[in-house]
Amino acid sequence: MSDGGVLPGPVGGGAAVVGVGIDVVDVRRFLLALDRAPRLRERLFTEAERDLPPNSLAARFAAKEAIAKALGSPGGMRWHDCTVHRVPGGPPRVEIVGTVAEVADRLGVTRWHLSISHDAGIASAIAIASGHGGGR
Repeated sequence: MSDGGVLPGPVGGGAAVVGVGIDVVDVRRFLLALDRAPRLRERLFTEAERDLPPNSLAARFAAKEAIAKALGSPGGMRWHDCTVHRVPGGPPRVEIVGTVAEVADRLGVTRWHLSISHDAGIASAIAIASGHGGGR
């Protein structure tokens, strides 16, 4: 499942909420961490994400954390197995592969609903995983 059920839309047609995750990031602290650890940007973000503005990077970090929480925060998931794409005029699109897709498939996740924001020095994200539910 390379696209992770990325189409946004209402939960319906027998779909159920499988998990919900939320995360908040202090943008200034996050940027200081990136400055202190020069390779952290490469560890956390895919090539498609790395060159985004600082506030957007912090929001994507919050999104990845929220996605992990929606999946129950299992260990062993890799940061690069989740990409948050900007969609002009629409909600962000979640792309999952590898370790993150494996967990999502096991839980029956077929669709992601994601909202990200940044304002006043705070980046936040909420992720809702929906699908048929496979169990935890």
